[in-house]
Amino acid sequence: MTFRIDRRHLLPTQNTGVNKSNNITTDFKKVLDDTLKTNTSIKISGHAQQRMVERGIRLQEQDMNLISNGMDKLEAKGGKESLMLYKDMAFIASVENRTIITAMGNSEIDTVTNIDSAIIIK
Repeated sequence: MTFRIDRRHLLPTQNTGVNKSNNITTDFKKVLDDTLKTNTSIKISGHAQQRMVERGIRLQEQDMNLISNGMDKLEAKGGKESLMLYKDMAFIASVENRTIITAMGNSEIDTVTNIDSAIIIK
């Protein structure tokens, strides 16, 4: 049995068998999970945008879809900070944040540090 306090009196309430606060929590969790599943877009950091302009790197929607699929594969394998090689481009990406951190041409790659994974996107 549950009780509520009204004007300093303890009053019994009917228990309908449904915990409203639990439903709200469950509903919120469901909405959050659905949002996270559908939010597969890729963000490009300001630094990466600047590098892409400097290097003449342009990505079309199809390119972004392939890169997103690559991030999905890296995420499934536990990748966090990754090198992504695509065509004649290379990207360093935060897989967790789904963000491209920097961009360069393949010819500019010399040494890459602070990554835990890499993928060649075909």
